[in-house]
Amino acid sequence: MPAPLSATPVIVWFRNDLRLADNPALHAAASLGAPILPLYVLEEVPGDPRPLGGASRWWLRGSLERLGAACAALGAPLILRRGDPAAILPALIGESGAGAVFWNRRYAPAQTARDAAIKEALKRDGVEARSFNANLLAEPWTVQNKSGGPFKVFTPFWRSLSATLTPPLPLPVPALLPAQRLPAQATPPASDPLESWGLSPTAPDWAGGLRAAWSPGEAAARDALAAFLDGPVARYATERDRPDQDGTARLSPHLAFGEIGPRQIWHAARHTADAHPDRQTGVESFLREIGWREFNVHLLHHAPHLADQPLDERFAAFPWRDDPAGLAAWTRGRTGYPIVDAGMRQLWETGWMHNRVRMIAASFLVKDLLLPWQTGERWFWDTLVDADLANNAGGWQWTAGCGADAAPFFRIFNPVLQGEKFDPEGDYVRRFVPEVRRLPPRWIHKPWDAPPEILRQAGLRLGESYPRPIIDHALARNRALALFAEQKGRTL
Repeated sequence: MPAPLSATPVIVWFRNDLRLADNPALHAAASLGAPILPLYVLEEVPGDPRPLGGASRWWLRGSLERLGAACAALGAPLILRRGDPAAILPALIGESGAGAVFWNRRYAPAQTARDAAIKEALKRDGVEARSFNANLLAEPWTVQNKSGGPFKVFTPFWRSLSATLTPPLPLPVPALLPAQRLPAQATPPASDPLESWGLSPTAPDWAGGLRAAWSPGEAAARDALAAFLDGPVARYATERDRPDQDGTARLSPHLAFGEIGPRQIWHAARHTADAHPDRQTGVESFLREIGWREFNVHLLHHAPHLADQPLDERFAAFPWRDDPAGLAAWTRGRTGYPIVDAGMRQLWETGWMHNRVRMIAASFLVKDLLLPWQTGERWFWDTLVDADLANNAGGWQWTAGCGADAAPFFRIFNPVLQGEKFDPEGDYVRRFVPEVRRLPPRWIHKPWDAPPEILRQAGLRLGESYPRPIIDHALARNRALALFAEQKGRTL
């Protein structure tokens, strides 16, 4: 007969839930009164289609440092292992005598399949395996349209979800009793040194801008939310599209790594709106963005190939171009369109890009250069600190016009007009494209139209110090529309 759970250690397997507060798996394990073994596995599984990108690996290093310190303060040191969790978990169970493994669910297709297989294997071996929801307001299979199927458009999805949503209050950090820690005489399970994982770049060290811009970890996530709700949220509805303003919460990487959960955000935002009615509009707009995150997970759950194949199957045969030079100019922020280049340089420097500029840059790649959206999605996956499969793929398909709730393919962002509207004084462009910083606002988003005297006064030599546009937007737009019309006549 297996020992009761309260008498054997419980492994709490951390993944994209790197926090102690509002962590259902940790809370459930602590409620048993058993010794807790916190575990993080750097998953390296042969054939894994989505290993972590470079920027995510940098963030993970900082987040694990802080989680490790927090676990140690609870008296339950974090165990680090590297490899296939299907092999690591049984090995740790054998070393520790653990009778259960608890974790919080993930929703990427490869991860859900892996978790299901692990749960089945553990139960077959007589080990209790439980999973919980820590990272969504509502799990994707619980939100259905009137026909009992998945939503394919965001607005009715959010209307349905928000009308019935009553997320439970966030769980506190558990206070572990001495009896829940491993006995002093016990040999602690082996743990990899974090530095041995090589998560941070060495030579060249490209992460200086990331270190200057971000502070990973649960405490930083909590502080970022508090700072946002303390003031900027009141302007969120009007300033969220302005990259020249500090008007967003910048919580996306903290959410991606689970350093804060949506229930914590929901309740804190609702409390703010109740206490400060002048912030109500901003809170509603902000929570709608949390809903967009939920919607993309909903899509990924029901369409596992979201990151690789268009939701609109008619786009599967779209004749994308092959343009290595254009792709290189885009990734390096050298397209000659300042708002596009500012966004791509912000991404490279800080591991993040303002959401409005993400749409502008994505539209330029897909519709001006006619390069496949999957190429852009992969670049973002490697360079974003908030890389998230559902949100990344959902956003790219939206821009490409082939996803759910998509902007139609014929809606093509004009980078000049977008810059003039959302960065009217050019402050955002000046920060990340210093070559044009001395241009007046009238010309900063279209330096090729500036009179020679203005260019000379700004010290700008087009084609030398800053590139001319790699493509004429008007011609590119007409080309894209003609191609779309041709395809529409055939298959779309």
